[in-house]
Amino acid sequence: MPVSGFDTDETDEPGFRQLSAEEAQALRAKSPPLSPWRVVVWQAVVGVLVALLAWGLTQNGVAGASAAYGAMAVVLPAALLARGLSRQRGAANASSALTGFFVWEMVKIALTVAMLAIAPRLILDLNWLALLAGFVVTMKVYWVAMWLRPGRQDSINKN
Repeated sequence: MPVSGFDTDETDEPGFRQLSAEEAQALRAKSPPLSPWRVVVWQAVVGVLVALLAWGLTQNGVAGASAAYGAMAVVLPAALLARGLSRQRGAANASSALTGFFVWEMVKIALTVAMLAIAPRLILDLNWLALLAGFVVTMKVYWVAMWLRPGRQDSINKN
């Protein structure tokens, strides 16, 4: 016996039209996926800029190193996640891909926390404000990349 609400076909929904193979291919070409490696590269670039800015504004090498370490606490785990996800691109099914994503995300979080925990031991006279600035600004690059990704402007202009 079908469960209520789950016994209908998606194509029965009003306003829903199944795409042909050509239409689906055109939609994919118009909205290419955002490469995680592109985000990691931009995070690294922004991290270097924040570190240089912190050093330039304070004329203090420790502030620059602290900001650089904060950025590195974002970039290295993100690169590890991107590497792990790219290795499992040919996953057998969706559930194993999702499980792999969660495992790599947990590794990323654990590495980030570990890097932040050992920061005071690695950088003498650590400047926590500079570290936090490097960390937060570098982390926000992901959201800017999602906002500026190719194909997004077309969808905004249509609405």
